[in-house]
Amino acid sequence: MKLSQVLFSQGFGARRECEGLILGGHVALAGVVCDDPYFEVEPEGLSFGVRGQAWPYRAKALVLLNKPAGYECSQKPKHHPSVMSLLALPLRVRGLQPVGRLDEDTTGLLLMTDDGALIHRLTSPKKHVPKVYEIEMIDPVTAKQIDELRHGVILHDDPLPVRAAAVEPTGEHALRMTLLEGKYHQVKRMVAAAGNTVKALHRSSYGVLSLPQDLAPGQWRWLDGPQSVLG
Repeated sequence: MKLSQVLFSQGFGARRECEGLILGGHVALAGVVCDDPYFEVEPEGLSFGVRGQAWPYRAKALVLLNKPAGYECSQKPKHHPSVMSLLALPLRVRGLQPVGRLDEDTTGLLLMTDDGALIHRLTSPKKHVPKVYEIEMIDPVTAKQIDELRHGVILHDDPLPVRAAAVEPTGEHALRMTLLEGKYHQVKRMVAAAGNTVKALHRSSYGVLSLPQDLAPGQWRWLDGPQSVLG
C-alpha cells in the first residue's frame, strides 16, 4: 500500500492532505523521514510517526476510553461535550463510535470502534457479553433489593422480569452488578424498581476486559482486536 493511502485510511485527512504531510517531511518510518507519498509499505504491523507522534496501523480501530462524568456518548451532543472530543483527531476523522452508551453522569470503561460487525457482536443481547457496574446508592442496600435484582424486576416498558447475571454488595450503600444486555438506563431503572436510587454509576469491565488502574479519566488506549474484549 502506498504511504499516502496508509495515512488516508488511518484518518489523517483527505488524500491531498496526506500527501502534503509526507511531502512536507512530517511522516517517518522507523524513525526516518519519508517524503515520498507513493512509497510502498506493508500496512499490517506497521508503525509510523506523524509530526513526532507514533501511530500504529489498524485496519479496524478499537480503543478503550476511561469515560469521565460530564460527557455524552453522541456525535451530536445536546447538553455536554461529546466523548469524541477526548479522542485523537485521526480517530474522530475515521468515524469511531461508542459501543453502546453510558449516561452523561456515568463513568468508566467505554469501548469505541469503527468496526460495525464488532459493535453488533458486543451489543447484541443474544451474545451475552457481560458488563460489570459499580453502583453507589442513596439509601442503604437491603437483602430484599439484592434478591429482587438477582431474580428479576419489572420495568415499565417490559412485561418480562429483567434480572442481573450477578449482584454482590460492596458496601452499605454499594453494589457490584453484572448485566448481559444493555437496555436504556437499565441499571438505574432496575435499581429504582427494586426500591433504591443510583447516586453514582461506574462501569468497571466489559467482557473479559477490566478498566486499567493506570488509565486516568479522559484518557484512551489502543486494544489489540476483539479478542482483548471477548477472550
